[in-house]
Amino acid sequence: MSLQTIGKINEALARRPAELEKARAEGKKVAGWFNYNVPEEIIHAAGLIPVHLGTGGDNRLVELGARYISAMNCVFTRQIMGQFAEGGDEYIKNSDVVFIDVTCKQLYRVYELVRYYFKARAEILGVPYNFQVGAGKEYFRREVAAFAAKLEKISGSEITGQALRHSVDVYAGIRAAVRELERIQAGPETPITWHEVYDVIQAAYYLDKDTYLSLLGELLSEIKDAPANPKVKTDAPRILISGSVIPPGDRKVLDLVEESGGRVVVDDLWSGFAPYLDTDVEEASLEGIADAYLARHPHGSLPVLDIGQDKRLKNIKKLVRDYRVNGVLFHTLRYCDCFTFKAAETKNVLKTLGVPFLEIHTEYARSDIEAIRTRLEAFIESLGTRLEITSGLIGAGI
Repeated sequence: MSLQTIGKINEALARRPAELEKARAEGKKVAGWFNYNVPEEIIHAAGLIPVHLGTGGDNRLVELGARYISAMNCVFTRQIMGQFAEGGDEYIKNSDVVFIDVTCKQLYRVYELVRYYFKARAEILGVPYNFQVGAGKEYFRREVAAFAAKLEKISGSEITGQALRHSVDVYAGIRAAVRELERIQAGPETPITWHEVYDVIQAAYYLDKDTYLSLLGELLSEIKDAPANPKVKTDAPRILISGSVIPPGDRKVLDLVEESGGRVVVDDLWSGFAPYLDTDVEEASLEGIADAYLARHPHGSLPVLDIGQDKRLKNIKKLVRDYRVNGVLFHTLRYCDCFTFKAAETKNVLKTLGVPFLEIHTEYARSDIEAIRTRLEAFIESLGTRLEITSGLIGAGI
């Protein structure tokens, strides 16, 4: 039996484009944004409507986008260019301004090109690459202050302390609820699958945040009394997915994992759980928000020279322990260099824990499905064999 609140969330998503059109007709402004380090709390506090942009999985849009951006860029950025070129994406069409942070250099190129080719009103938010030192922290604080000033100019109103506190509280509530959902779905008798949780997380891209927080509360309440979902394979190998972005619309690899007999229990994707994992705003101020965004799970494109101090790797090790992960699938998009270069170091760190690792390198074209399926089936079968051997040894008292 499906969860009723998930149906409500899907209905809210279906209504959302029309709601945005109506809000804009009434004088509201929509701020779309791309990437990872744009602080949505501040957009929300400024009285604008935040919308996280960008979808994946459509090779037709990738080919269209390649007319405007080099084919040496990843398929996600090419699809974004295709969305702007086609002009059919309801959320891009309803964005009065588009903010892009420079965490990923390829998306910085998107910023330049959508302004040039499509005359989009786009703004940039700088992100320090040496983000672990005091100068990097101060730089980002200034960038966030400039970002807030731009928002005030666009909205025509000042960001008050009360509005900022409300927004920080709303987003803190959302993050706490998502963490609880992630914990519940990983349990042995769960009413909700990881796949469903991932879709619920990505509903936050578009929905009004106060409404979304309320729906998350309803979902958690419903789950408490719901029976276990028979589709969840409780004896299947438990998998963590890491690596490149898997945005709305891109489900190729996720579907293949389940079809191959695996069970995803957690991810650290910047399009999934990563923004909720450890983002904690301690002070409801521009500086407090800036500091929280720099201190959280870092995007793979941010360089860390000392691997021993890499919070991304520390978080992966913690997720492996907390979610009892049997194997890690590292998903990389072709030409997503930042995550491709992180694959080897991630594999080496997991090797010290005895955790099997598989890297899947893919695009949005469907031509590699069977090749990926073969590799996934072999990987998941090997994980299952390891589980059987371990269970046998434990049963024998060894």
